Amino acid sequence: MQIKLLAEGGNMAPGPALSQKLGPAGINMGQVIAKINEATKNFQGMKVPVEVSINPSTKSFDVKVFSPPASELLKKELGIEKGSGNHKKTKVANASIEQIISIAKTKMQNMLSRDLKSAVMNIAGTCVSLGVLIENKSPKEVQEEIVHGKYDSEISEEKTETAKEKKQELDKFFSKIKEEQDKILKQEEAAKEAAKAQEAAAAPTAAAASASK
Repeated sequence: MQIKLLAEGGNMAPGPALSQKLGPAGINMGQVIAKINEATKNFQGMKVPVEVSINPSTKSFDVKVFSPPASELLKKELGIEKGSGNHKKTKVANASIEQIISIAKTKMQNMLSRDLKSAVMNIAGTCVSLGVLIENKSPKEVQEEIVHGKYDSEISEEKTETAKEKKQELDKFFSKIKEEQDKILKQEEAAKEAAKAQEAAAAPTAAAASASK
């Protein structure tokens, strides 16, 4: 018997949904939770796919942990709480190719990618929907560069550490992007408030005109 769960890394707690899945198996829920939390402690703050294999006759069980979704790994790596609500308009981070390679290596065992280069391409694809830039560029542009071999050296050497100077340059570039985004957002909010004020001011005039007819 196998039960698939999505656990919060290192911090799974009892709940109705869990009881519903584990209850019929007749195993100790506390023991299962403790084992899952121990197995997922390195993924704290992330949602982790877990598979619990249960032997109904002996009531014994095994816990298998899969790597978290690429989006969760990216958010943790880049220190962001969530992706962009509008990835075409708003960017939330600027990753280095080394960070993308690091995540690709973590996810590769659970991906259908034939090699690390393909896995890096897949992770770059996830960056599109999250609103994450890579090397100061759009992920789609970086995917084109990967295809044409621009990062073959970093990928073949499996580079996962970003040089301090490079990280500072990436952060500096992104801070300018964010500053411009915040400026546009404020302008849009101001325009909305002005439109609301205009509607509110027009309402009494419209009501008075209607009453006079």
